[in-house]
Amino acid sequence: MDPRSRRRLRGTALIWAGALVAVVLTPADPAQAGPTLTNTHPTISGPAAFDTSRPLREVAPARAATTAQALDDEEEAEDALEARLPAPVDHGFSGDAAVQSTAGNPGTGGTRANFEGLSNADNFALLGGRVNPPDPNGEVGRNHYVETVNLTFAVYSKTGTRLAGPATLGSLWAGFPVTECADQSGDPVVLYDQAADRWLITQFTTKGINAPNEPLNKFYNCVAVSTTGDPTGTYFRYAFTTGFNFPDYPKYGVFRDTYVLTTREFGIADPSIYGIGVYGLERAKMIAGDPNARAVSFLLDSNRIPINLIGDGLLPADVDGRRQPRAGAAIPLVGTQDDGGPYGATSDALNIWEFNVNWNNAPAASIGLKTQLPVAPFDSIFPCAPTARDCLPQPGITNRDQFLDVLSYRQRPTFRLAYRKLDDNDTMVTNQSVEAAPGVAGIRWYEIRRNEDGRYKLHQQGTFAPSDGVHRWMGSIAMDRNGNMALGYSVVNGTDVFPGIRYTGRLARDPRGQMTLGETTIINGTGVQTTANSRWGDYTDMTVDPTDDCTFWYVNEYYTAAGQASSPAGWQTRIASFRLPHC
Repeated sequence: MDPRSRRRLRGTALIWAGALVAVVLTPADPAQAGPTLTNTHPTISGPAAFDTSRPLREVAPARAATTAQALDDEEEAEDALEARLPAPVDHGFSGDAAVQSTAGNPGTGGTRANFEGLSNADNFALLGGRVNPPDPNGEVGRNHYVETVNLTFAVYSKTGTRLAGPATLGSLWAGFPVTECADQSGDPVVLYDQAADRWLITQFTTKGINAPNEPLNKFYNCVAVSTTGDPTGTYFRYAFTTGFNFPDYPKYGVFRDTYVLTTREFGIADPSIYGIGVYGLERAKMIAGDPNARAVSFLLDSNRIPINLIGDGLLPADVDGRRQPRAGAAIPLVGTQDDGGPYGATSDALNIWEFNVNWNNAPAASIGLKTQLPVAPFDSIFPCAPTARDCLPQPGITNRDQFLDVLSYRQRPTFRLAYRKLDDNDTMVTNQSVEAAPGVAGIRWYEIRRNEDGRYKLHQQGTFAPSDGVHRWMGSIAMDRNGNMALGYSVVNGTDVFPGIRYTGRLARDPRGQMTLGETTIINGTGVQTTANSRWGDYTDMTVDPTDDCTFWYVNEYYTAAGQASSPAGWQTRIASFRLPHC
């Protein structure tokens, strides 16, 4: 997927951050279903390298040294890693017990800001090649919106004026001692830390993924933290190693005194290793630019833990709003499992892990499976052919190799796990793509609550799939200060709906399990993706404006006729904001 340069590593890790978990089965919490798996022996490490960047606004959008072939090489390497895992097999549609087959009444009110984001044309201008998928991601702050895609980033005003970029992800890391961070590797995430008025921009490294075809290299998560609230200014730059495990699909959250990171790790030196990495990064020191900021980490190894309990990823809670979690609260990590999926689950459920970190002179941490919450039955395995990615038809496309990837077969919820303190409850919302009707994609969404006693419950769930023949997938969901929810997603069908972007919503007091506010279009597509690489973005992002805690901001990808004409993968992105009624 991603180009990379071939430069020699200069930074070295203090300790490999990736301890194997020795699982202990302990009695279940009487108030919760299922066993509790625990481990209290983390690996503690320091950064492999640290420095301070020059102002991001001064990063020149110079053309990088890479080729389109480098992008293809990375994609092939990642596919080879995926092949180690059990392949999804469609056993037919078994029904969805929470489906909403009609749209609600119109009432979302339309968008406020609505402007163009980054596109694959930016990759071509800067890199001389294009990449698929884009993995669109973005976050809103007090005065700015920051967007990342594979393989570029940009900073905007809230009216859409571009203030910095587009520039390559690697340019943010120019001159950094761990030279791999300056490669164009991707899977980026941007977060706004509201409590500290700071920005995080991240990517992983990929040099060494093709081993044994090249010398074995360690891998890194590269994390840049802005030195002020201005995302166009300078950044404290850190690299934390994952050893010889490739840290696929990194996802981040802000939770009190910890930046939380989860990864999907494949052993390169030891191909038998597959698991979920969980990392706590020392937030206070990173905000202060302390070169001794620490990481504590666990590897939830599938050789020791039933793979259905970790699946293809766990999402870390990411705090929205001014109210912080109570002191000492464990950090929730949420995964999903399907009894029709490839990992042997015997029920459909949410798997909730808890991660504890205490940043004292000798950091202490623990992780455990807190509970499994049964959910209404769903199917995550979509009928696709000729490959598991060739799923969703597009107007005018008859070659099934050019159908779009639904990505529902990944046993994980989709970014983010949006956390909010409401009343006396910790409230979290997330979602995943599913087969909502035979051969039709829809979005299953969840609201999870944790009370003051630490007990979890599934407060509500629903599968948004109006019966109009339109596929809805690749969603992201969040909640405003009043508990109203907004859900954004991609849309397409095989006749007259080109790949575009829509959203829906519900008010806090509406009937449970229903998106009641109808559906609003952010932008209609006018073109299609024609590459035989069916990949669609692995994630999108719904966030909430910290200035009013009411305005939602959403970023996703779509196609125009002009984009289609420019390239088989001529995707564009769109950034939009809106409010729901009564906020």
